[in-house]
Amino acid sequence: QVQLVESGGGLVQAGGSLRLSCAASGSISAINVMGWYRQAPGKQRELVAIIPSSGITNYADSVKGRFTISRDNAKNTVYLQMNSLKPEDTAVYYCFLKIIATSIYSWGQGTQVTVSS
Repeated sequence: QVQLVESGGGLVQAGGSLRLSCAASGSISAINVMGWYRQAPGKQRELVAIIPSSGITNYADSVKGRFTISRDNAKNTVYLQMNSLKPEDTAVYYCFLKIIATSIYSWGQGTQVTVSS
């Protein structure tokens, strides 16, 4: 079992910044992928960014150049630094961890990010 605990959401004005954190605990394989999805009301879930244990990152086009994903493997923690936030970034952000060997996903509880115009 893997548990993920998120923190760092909140309310910010457009142009501002937030940093999300997601700490994983439990039975974690060293070979995994961590990342973030988001879901806004009435919209489909969107993959925001991923970072496998190799450290190679990938981003949705909508956040490229503004968001940075990083991870601390020693702490089993993934971060999402969000800069130049826009109202359309408003959503609940969910972190995930995928174990490559089993393709099993674990999910965080979600954290609300609200960007006011």
